[in-house]
Amino acid sequence: VQRFLVANLPGLSCKSAQMTACALRSFLGFCYVEGIVKASLTAAIPAVAHRRLTGLPEGLTVEQVDSLLDACDRGTPTGRRDYAVIVCLYRLGLRCAETTGLSLDDIDWETGTLIIHGKGGRTDRLPLPVDVGQALVDYLRHGRPDTSSRAVFVRACAPFTVMAPSSLSCIV
Repeated sequence: VQRFLVANLPGLSCKSAQMTACALRSFLGFCYVEGIVKASLTAAIPAVAHRRLTGLPEGLTVEQVDSLLDACDRGTPTGRRDYAVIVCLYRLGLRCAETTGLSLDDIDWETGTLIIHGKGGRTDRLPLPVDVGQALVDYLRHGRPDTSSRAVFVRACAPFTVMAPSSLSCIV
């Protein structure tokens, strides 16, 4: 049992290793209950350690981000929106919900700042980098549909309402 674990678990993801250990534990328990083995071997399978935050994704390289941005067709309204969304996510480090939560009232063009509404009712004021501002202006002037919604980013197809945070994942 130990040789199997040592040989097979290190090459697996944490979740796959946990599931494999659980399945093996269940199989050995079954073998004991059915009388196939004389002693319960379930205790021989240790729990697979899982350390929080060890599985955080790697950030994208500059080349990967450039490729992603180049894939947006900025000649179309949807492409302008997608470009502005990705620039906000990348340059400001916003979560999807924070990005979809941006309101036209949250942008202070005179001071060059944005108000971000985060988790737990937290509100932060961030500087508005020039490239982010330019992407937003291009989208607002030439890509955003005519709508009464105060949300910065709205759906590209009617009804032109605020986008769901999961929609931003689809854009990326």
